[in-house]
Amino acid sequence: MSKPTTIHDIAKAANVSSATVSRVLSNSSYPVSKIKRERILFLAKEMNYVPNLLGRQLKGSRSTTIGVIVPSIMNPFYSSVLFGIEEIARNNNFTVIACNSLHDPLLEDEYIQTIMEKQIKGLIISSISSDKSQLKSMIKAGVQVIAIDQKIEEDRISQIEFDYQKGGYLATKHLLSKGHKQIGYVTSKLDRPSRKSISNGYMEAMKAEGLTPMLEESKTNFSDDALSEFDTGKLLTRKLLDAPNPPTAIFACNDMMAFGVINELSERNIRVPQDISVMGFDGIDFGQMMNPQLTTIKQPDYEMGKLACKMLLDKMNGEDVPSFDIILQPELLERSSVGQCQGQ
Repeated sequence: MSKPTTIHDIAKAANVSSATVSRVLSNSSYPVSKIKRERILFLAKEMNYVPNLLGRQLKGSRSTTIGVIVPSIMNPFYSSVLFGIEEIARNNNFTVIACNSLHDPLLEDEYIQTIMEKQIKGLIISSISSDKSQLKSMIKAGVQVIAIDQKIEEDRISQIEFDYQKGGYLATKHLLSKGHKQIGYVTSKLDRPSRKSISNGYMEAMKAEGLTPMLEESKTNFSDDALSEFDTGKLLTRKLLDAPNPPTAIFACNDMMAFGVINELSERNIRVPQDISVMGFDGIDFGQMMNPQLTTIKQPDYEMGKLACKMLLDKMNGEDVPSFDIILQPELLERSSVGQCQGQ
């Protein structure tokens, strides 16, 4: 494997000093003749020279790279968040390094350490680790941090959250408004604040109507892998259907799981929504491609990413922005997978 071209290689080919090459390639105002400048630029292109951006950042006081750590980019929610982050970063001439923690606290800590070693001064993170010592060390070192999705109890971190409990309540109330009283809820393992909050919203709405909750929780530590969530939806739907009084509606903690619910019902020749209604949570685009289209709670994922990046860049640019929490609100997307209950 050949070594990358350096400014010293270009200087040798152009018969000039390395300092002259550096001045030309960095657009320095230092005077260099037009002939030398054009020769250096030509050779840089001809020799496939790639600037050392990290070195450039270390010499200056301004970092042009931000880090992003999410549980899994395979989760469509986080994919959309990342697109929002990248749009704002790109428009402001910043680059993004995205890392997947894969729900592993140790891996999350490794990525935090790597970001510090690379002198990156800004981080957007959806943290799954209960131990925040590494993150606190990063903040003490002067790194600006924005937390998204999962709350971090730290004074110097701005948070962008989503009102998950309100979303769970809103989804359940919508099913109740359609006459459903036997409402099942299927969820991934309740080991994250967001999942607990959606579940609490469901329980709150059911108890307010004096109804008995029908909750089925996965006990497996799945990653945010789309197929795993889909399979979990199928498995938990089977458990609900085997109950003495099966539900007339099923609410899933995310859209991928709701797709699994619909698939399992279809395999049993149970019609949606004529026989059983299905409600999702996330509002990912795939929901519009289903038949029937999925009724769901919309999380402003793309907007969350854009807002997080704007807030981070303000902090990195030295603006006096206080740390504060923003709670984004849920929106009901009423489509065709929920219908009027035909009887209990």
